[in-house]
Amino acid sequence: MANSLLYTKLHDLMRLIPTFIVATILSSLSASAAIPPGYYDAATGKSGAQLKSALSHIIRGHTRYSYDYLWTSYTTTDRKPNGTVWDIYSDIPDGTANGNPPYVYNFGTNQCSNTPGYENGCYNREHSFPKSWFGANETDTMYTDMFHMYPVDSYVNTRRNNYPYGKVTTPNWTSENGGKLGICTYPGYTGIVFEPRDEYKGDLARTYFYMATRYESRIASWETLDPYGDAVMNGTSFPCYETWFINMLLEWNASDPVSQKEIDRNNEIYNTYQHNRNPFIDHPEYANSIWSSTPATILEPSSYPVNFSAHNLHLQWSDAIGGVLPDGYLIRASSVGYDAIPTPVDGIPVPNSVTDKNVLYGLQEVWFSNLTPNTIYYFKIFGFTGTGTDINYKLDSSIPQIQQRTLR
Repeated sequence: MANSLLYTKLHDLMRLIPTFIVATILSSLSASAAIPPGYYDAATGKSGAQLKSALSHIIRGHTRYSYDYLWTSYTTTDRKPNGTVWDIYSDIPDGTANGNPPYVYNFGTNQCSNTPGYENGCYNREHSFPKSWFGANETDTMYTDMFHMYPVDSYVNTRRNNYPYGKVTTPNWTSENGGKLGICTYPGYTGIVFEPRDEYKGDLARTYFYMATRYESRIASWETLDPYGDAVMNGTSFPCYETWFINMLLEWNASDPVSQKEIDRNNEIYNTYQHNRNPFIDHPEYANSIWSSTPATILEPSSYPVNFSAHNLHLQWSDAIGGVLPDGYLIRASSVGYDAIPTPVDGIPVPNSVTDKNVLYGLQEVWFSNLTPNTIYYFKIFGFTGTGTDINYKLDSSIPQIQQRTLR
């Protein structure tokens, strides 16, 4: 289940597996932790067309759902932490998980098939890679492929129409979140395009890399099905797209790095629905390896780290199992003893601090930093469901505990 969805589930908590592995070796958390072991092994050591073909073989043959079922899948693939629709054509990210949109939609209540003549009327299903470009009907795989199907404002969807994405300097029309429609000013194309917000350009670039890869055996035949698709596609299986479009997508891929939203959506589509992944979310560097004629120069770091210290402890565990899973864990520490570790109280969340860490289910590790050197620390882990005043800690039976000494 995607991290942004964990707080919407109501659970009781099963017994935690008391398996702590404590180490003092530094490491970093990575989004790749959710990638199944060996998933991309067949792509190792490849580049260019060979890498693209290897990835195509890995992700093809996914489970297909109906067009109507998208209304259901959106409730988990495109759900904000506050439960509303994550509409990339209206959202204005402000540094919080829920963003700062000019309007919001509720699942089911605000969905529609008929578009009103104004923005903020309802949301529908957007083929970010327009369906007229591939000429398929509802029974074809790409028609309902969730990796390019987003819930968006219905009116903005109609204004975008089947125009390519591009760069607009002087818009003819601007959406409430800043999306722009007008003549393309990106070098190489001067037709009408739609430019999304900067924060979602990388999302859409990686969507188009996915489409070129997933449908490698078919995309060459799509070039002339629609004049706007012809402006983007070049009638080949590789490189698939016109040079101007590839250059723009690579820029967007670099300027808007993979977000937690994309990671969560990728994991949800893989785990719950289609059982394939978008390789360019897991490995955004694949895009340059495939399409860039001048791979990005890898520069050495500008400086060394500071406050180099061994006074940190790294804790790992195996997630709880059973019919009811935790939303996360509270790990509490004390340098006095186990009895000095306070027991949390249901309904009262504990904020993160030097001795208290909240970790989402699935991460299975945490660092405690800035500890006193040459000191024994005692740890307990409490599973919980819910959040805020609804938080519910597991406090019965034996609470897993461990001790470890920091280095001198």
